[in-house]
Amino acid sequence: MLKGVEETSRQTILLVQGIKDLMLEFKHKIRNELPKIYSQDLLNNLFRHPYTKIEFLMSDLNITRITATKYLNLITKLGILEKRKIGRSYYYINTKLFELFINKPF
Repeated sequence: MLKGVEETSRQTILLVQGIKDLMLEFKHKIRNELPKIYSQDLLNNLFRHPYTKIEFLMSDLNITRITATKYLNLITKLGILEKRKIGRSYYYINTKLFELFINKPF
């Protein structure tokens, strides 16, 4: 039983470290290439789920729909997000975070 808890703990630590490293990578990339839109709240939004939507950004950053769309499209051009239309909504997928969850680093 304790061996299972120990192994789960190790796996969780590796996953958290992977998320932390990925956040740092994105932080530097957005800060360097899009300094006018960078904020910690924006970065947090990109990591709250493996995807985000215009509405989520509007709510989290208290910005207009036009501004949220602009921000997400700029970040997509950097290669950080992948834009997909599903039904009538656009989803912006954090592919590296998604891959981290699927291909766990352990």
